[in-house]
Amino acid sequence: MRLAAVPRLLRDSLEAVLVAVLFAFFVRTFVLQAFRIPTSSMEPGLLVGDHVLVNKFVYGPSRWAWERALLPLAAVARGDVVVFRYPRDASRDFVKRCVATGHDQLALRAKRLSVNGVPVDERGYVRLVDEAIYPDSPFLEDVYRRRDHLRPLGLAADQLFCLGDNRDVSNDSRYWGPVPRSFVKGRALLVYWSVAPSQGRGQPLAAAVLDVSRRTRWRRTLQLVR
Repeated sequence: MRLAAVPRLLRDSLEAVLVAVLFAFFVRTFVLQAFRIPTSSMEPGLLVGDHVLVNKFVYGPSRWAWERALLPLAAVARGDVVVFRYPRDASRDFVKRCVATGHDQLALRAKRLSVNGVPVDERGYVRLVDEAIYPDSPFLEDVYRRRDHLRPLGLAADQLFCLGDNRDVSNDSRYWGPVPRSFVKGRALLVYWSVAPSQGRGQPLAAAVLDVSRRTRWRRTLQLVR
C-alpha cells in the first residue's frame, strides 16, 4: 500500500463511521428504540428483563392523505401496548396498554372495565393476582378504591387512558390520570432479548457470561408484543 493512500483510507473509514453513527441516531430518534421492562406491571405479556423494540414511526404525524395511504402510519388504538413519558416525571418512560382514546368514556367497576358503556373482554391479557375487591367507599383510602373502581370518566380529544396488564399491582392512569397524546413515544413491537433478573453479584467475568446465557429466555426472542 502506498503511503499516499493511507490518509484517503483513513478519511473513507471516518466517513463510513460517521454515516453509521448518523444512521443509528436517525433510526433511534424516528424509527426504532430499545426499551427494557423494569417491573412486573405488564405480566404475563411482558416480563421483567424483556428487552423490547419500540416502533416510533407508526404514530408519526401525517399531513397528506397519500402519507396515510402509503406509509405504515396509524393512530393510537385501544389495545395497543404503548411506551410514553410518565406524566408526573417526563424523564421516565412507562409501558402500558391503551384502553381508551380521545372522546371515550370509561369506568371501572369491581375490576371490570367498560368503555362507552360496553364491557371490555380483557381475559386475553389481563392478570388479576388478588381475588379481593375493595369496596367503592369514601371511607376507604383513595389508592385502594381506585385499584378496583373508577367513576365514569370522559377523555379529551388528545388524551389516552393506559393500564397495566398485571392490573392489581400496576401504577397507571387509575392513579395519575390520562396520558397526553404528545407524550407517546411509540408502540411496543417485539421482544428482541429476554433475560431473567440476576440473583448474584460480583461474579468473575466468565461466570457472569455463563450466568447471562442461563438466564436468557431464548423462547421469547423475536416474540411479538400483543
